[in-house]
Amino acid sequence: MQAFSRRAADIQPFHVMELLRRARELEAQGRDIIHMEVGEPDFGTPQPVIETATRFLASGDVHYTPALGLPRLREAIARFYQDRFKAEVAPERIIITAGASGALMLALAATTDPGDEWLLPDPGYPSNRHLVRAFEGVAQALPVDAQTRYQPTPAQVDAAWTARSRGLMVATPSNPTGTLLGIDEIAALHAVTRRRGGLLLVDEIYQGLTYGIDSATALAHPALNAADDVFVVNSFSKYFGMTGWRLGWLVAPTPLVREIEKLAQHFFISPSSPAQHAALAAFEPATLEILEARRTEFAARRNVLLPALQEIGFTIATEPQGAFYIYADISKLADDSEALARRMIEEAGVAATPGLDFGHHLPRRHLRIAYTTRESRLLEAVERISALRA
Repeated sequence: MQAFSRRAADIQPFHVMELLRRARELEAQGRDIIHMEVGEPDFGTPQPVIETATRFLASGDVHYTPALGLPRLREAIARFYQDRFKAEVAPERIIITAGASGALMLALAATTDPGDEWLLPDPGYPSNRHLVRAFEGVAQALPVDAQTRYQPTPAQVDAAWTARSRGLMVATPSNPTGTLLGIDEIAALHAVTRRRGGLLLVDEIYQGLTYGIDSATALAHPALNAADDVFVVNSFSKYFGMTGWRLGWLVAPTPLVREIEKLAQHFFISPSSPAQHAALAAFEPATLEILEARRTEFAARRNVLLPALQEIGFTIATEPQGAFYIYADISKLADDSEALARRMIEEAGVAATPGLDFGHHLPRRHLRIAYTTRESRLLEAVERISALRA
């Protein structure tokens, strides 16, 4: 008898985490590994957040919060949308979650019946398609490439829609490509999903990390803000630098909040109380000043790494404008990005993620390279890769 479910059997490993495990093994052997594989900034948690968490823990009053999250934090997020984006979002629509993954789980659990199809860009964040499967849905890939900045078009979505389609997921900035959708472009995609009777889920996890262009939110568009068929997912992990705290949020249509609350009660009881209290400091002026300085540093890293990679033979067909990734075509250097990634880590001590993690559209031609370490290490990585080629 098979001990695990068909659902579990269909879930593929997260290759980047297995690559990280190998990197840690090599480091334990004394090897120096330059980490450009995991989507985790090298910056620590901002000090005001740590200080707030320390004071809260010292009080000893660490108990469950409401399943939808700490009311003060929901209100703080609503103020952030107003102050930064001029978007009015009722705190009652904001659901605090166990990371952005928890937000996506709740949105899918509330809306997906067995056999429902979700359209997802390919390449895209791998967990999205696996979470769709976990809730008995079907992930339908939309192959995207540099011609459309690795983003789906309304015509492509309309052509791919079927009677079983439930919704469309998009990400801006995108993982792994770092490309953006403008809010008018998101509205055009929503016009298709709405006409088709479906849903739109917008992943804004890397919001705030944009370069040469202001960050934005779909909720700033009046039609998207007021829609009863649009979800927005966000996180404290990336821009706010709180990866290990595992905290995110979901903005849901008002009619679905109660249904999601019931699911949250059973799935999680409540998000981490220390993390929620710590996150209250994330929107303070002192914290935001730190975060903006980090964004400037990420921009400098990107500006150094892009030409350095191109100089040694990588092709970057679409310049990333957000997140902290470069999705590089390796076809001038090798035939298989997975094999190249193995050589890079074993022989050069450089860890980067093969395209295999991000879908089925030309994955072996691409590597995702994260600029989440300091400039000197990025340039050293390029030198090591160049020497490996020789």
